[in-house]
Amino acid sequence: MRFDKDKKKSIIIYLLEKIDQGDSGISKAVSDAFSINQNTVHRYINELAKEGVIHRVKRNQYELINQRYEYHLKRSNGDLLSDMYAYNACLSPHISLLPENVQQIWAYTFSEMVNNVMDHSDAENLIIRIEQNYLKTIAVIEDDGIGIFKKIKDHFCFESLEDAICELFKGKLTTDTKNHSGEGIFFSSKMMDDFYIISGGKIFTINKYDNSVINDIASKERVGTCVFMSLSNFSHKESREVFDLYANVDGGFTKTTIPMKNIFDSYPVSRSQAKRVCNRLEKFQEVIIDFDEVQWMGQGFAHQLFVVFANEHPEIKLTPVGMNEDIEKMYIHVISES
Repeated sequence: MRFDKDKKKSIIIYLLEKIDQGDSGISKAVSDAFSINQNTVHRYINELAKEGVIHRVKRNQYELINQRYEYHLKRSNGDLLSDMYAYNACLSPHISLLPENVQQIWAYTFSEMVNNVMDHSDAENLIIRIEQNYLKTIAVIEDDGIGIFKKIKDHFCFESLEDAICELFKGKLTTDTKNHSGEGIFFSSKMMDDFYIISGGKIFTINKYDNSVINDIASKERVGTCVFMSLSNFSHKESREVFDLYANVDGGFTKTTIPMKNIFDSYPVSRSQAKRVCNRLEKFQEVIIDFDEVQWMGQGFAHQLFVVFANEHPEIKLTPVGMNEDIEKMYIHVISES
């Protein structure tokens, strides 16, 4: 049986995703999902092996073949004068055949992160690592500069690196208002499938992760900043759609999301924690407070955020989402008592 081009592509992508996940019953899984016989699946597997997309580890077990590239740029050589130089030299050749929407996302996010190194890091060296297989492309951007969280902490006189990370989640934060909008990290983190910034032993991410993932990306003892970005080569995301999610009808950046699980090492319980969250929220018209995976919220935190701050700024819409039963009870309690 022969399939049209689009159906075969869907089968191939699903097959490779199963291989990437280490599924031991690939043939049956693909056969059941697409109602095709397993001989067809084996034919596709053999084709992919011949094309150098996968290789056989042992009987019925395969791995995707990854291509890896590494580039070393130096400020003293003039390599950090233009973010487009880094993009054209290090990334563009590897994504030129990908869909236009994927190329646009990479052009924006990669350039924004390299620009941060150029303008804010005081770094001499920039290492760019590209890893790519049939399914996805990964870019790791690592410098030997001051460290992004320390730079923000020192510039704004925050008490801790955690305060700096909390502000990054909101967006509109920059140490150079003349030349930067402070939106690059915020929107880049939303466009990528995976986005991590690691510096000073701390991490900024909106993604779920475990320590083994982070240890694979960068050493906590390493100076400077490491940015890890990953995106499917077949992503349907459009950069314009991501911008529109957080903009008003005039195109202004008016909406932000704060993922509580990524900010505090413990549960949000105190008024001081709430005040950290509230800092600079007056720059937005709507703020989504995401409690996904957070199990508990203290009365002081809830009252400061949803009563005190809300009463002081009635023009700002606070929208809590992802609340479990306990958090919702506390939220209703403080709201009803106000």
